[in-house]
Amino acid sequence: MAEGGDAATVAHEAGNAVQETPKAEPEKAAAPAEPAPPAEPAEPTVRTIVLTGHGGYDKLSVQQKPQPKAGKGEVLVRVKAAGLNFSELMVRQGLHDRMTKPPVVLGMEAAGVIEELGEDVSGLEVGQNVICLAQTGMWREIVAVPATNVFIMPEEMSYEEGAAIPLSYLTAYFMLFDFGNLRPGKSLLVHIAAGGVGWAATQLAKTVDNVTIFGTASASKHDAIKENGVDHPIDYRTRDYAEEIKNISPKGVDVVLDPLGGADTSKGLQLLRPMGKIVTYGSANMVKGENRNLMKMAKTLWQSTSVSPVSLVKTNKAIAGFQLAHLTGEIELVRSAFQDILNMYKDGKIKPRIDSVWAFEQVAEAMQQMNERRNIGKVILSPEKEPTKPAEGDAAPTSPLKKKKPSLFRRLSKRASRSKDEGEKKDEVKNAKKESPIKQEEQEKADDNKATNGHVQQTPEDEKIEDEAAETEEKVDEAVKEEKKDEAPAEEPEKIEVAVENPAETDDAKAAAADVVPDDKPVENEEKADGDASQEAN
Repeated sequence: MAEGGDAATVAHEAGNAVQETPKAEPEKAAAPAEPAPPAEPAEPTVRTIVLTGHGGYDKLSVQQKPQPKAGKGEVLVRVKAAGLNFSELMVRQGLHDRMTKPPVVLGMEAAGVIEELGEDVSGLEVGQNVICLAQTGMWREIVAVPATNVFIMPEEMSYEEGAAIPLSYLTAYFMLFDFGNLRPGKSLLVHIAAGGVGWAATQLAKTVDNVTIFGTASASKHDAIKENGVDHPIDYRTRDYAEEIKNISPKGVDVVLDPLGGADTSKGLQLLRPMGKIVTYGSANMVKGENRNLMKMAKTLWQSTSVSPVSLVKTNKAIAGFQLAHLTGEIELVRSAFQDILNMYKDGKIKPRIDSVWAFEQVAEAMQQMNERRNIGKVILSPEKEPTKPAEGDAAPTSPLKKKKPSLFRRLSKRASRSKDEGEKKDEVKNAKKESPIKQEEQEKADDNKATNGHVQQTPEDEKIEDEAAETEEKVDEAVKEEKKDEAPAEEPEKIEVAVENPAETDDAKAAAADVVPDDKPVENEEKADGDASQEAN
């Protein structure tokens, strides 16, 4: 019974457990996915030439940078052409007094099309072709420029000409007409007359009547600078320009434009007439090669002239210094001068010369063109130009990704290894010489036999004395063998000649000599050849 009661209890508990089991709830429908927020448009970028550090051409790279926006009083311009100036070469090397800590975008002049006007801009319209000036930052596809630094291009002017005019012609204009006070009948010395500023200065000086211009340039550029207006071109590489000027104009010149610095500034000061003026606007003598040269810098600074006001008073001379970048606060002065320049262009009095146009990606090659003084006129950069390969046969420009110069340790190790190899080769030559006499003797015998067989003519006359000649040759051979024991191998051919040319004066020897005469002809030719070679060496 107990067992039956237990069974009933188990069944009852099992029934309760079944009743207490919760029923499965029906699955709920999945909630609809919320719509994703709209993706923000990517910020527009523009190709930009960036100076990543001070040094060689490898410090320049083309990068994508955010597109600038036109702020209040600014204009957004799409660049078609940008100018390259010597000052940018100096900035890259870390020599310019207006250095900005890299990374930085260079470029002070450009020409292009207005794409957008900022607030409070008047007198300009979208779509106009314009010329732009700035402190830096022009080497971009699109630039934002203050409206006060934007000038409308003449219709007949190209973008390349628009980018070539601002810095070069403004610099020359201020030096000649403000500092130099150039007037009719005066004389002028223009250094680097084939460069951008030199080219501009020559043209601007020719707008004044009866001005005599001396210009320095390499001989290959003389025809070009003469056509531009230089009266007396001077090859500074082969001539002393100061002496050349004194030979033509003993009293010197009235104005000197000096972009060189160092010793050339002192020479220029000495070349001035009374009431003359020298205007310095650079230190190109400091730039030598791709990278900064500390020795060249020190030499240029050490050779720079130091003049006291008293000495200037005694000689009635003047020294001035100019740099357009430091006229930032004189925008009205700059605008007035630039308008005069544009009017001269419209009148056909001036016209910039474009040396070459380079793609942004070839900025290193463009700088090298200027650094090596190979340009005649202005070097231009264009964001729209495709990179080109150098023509076949032309020297390839230095690559921005050139190999790094090996360390001093590696160079010394390589030199030591090369010296070791050369020493081993010398030892091999010495050992070969020690073993060579036997082989040389065998070769000479073979050559003698070959020569004898080739030159002895078996004519009827020879047959008459053939037997006597054979006996004499055997005697000669025996004598030669005895002499070879005491003589060096190099002298053996001469001993053979002596034995043949000086036989004993007997009938048999004479007959033998007559028989061997044909063999002497190649020997005589050999002596003649040795004599000709000696004269040629002398």
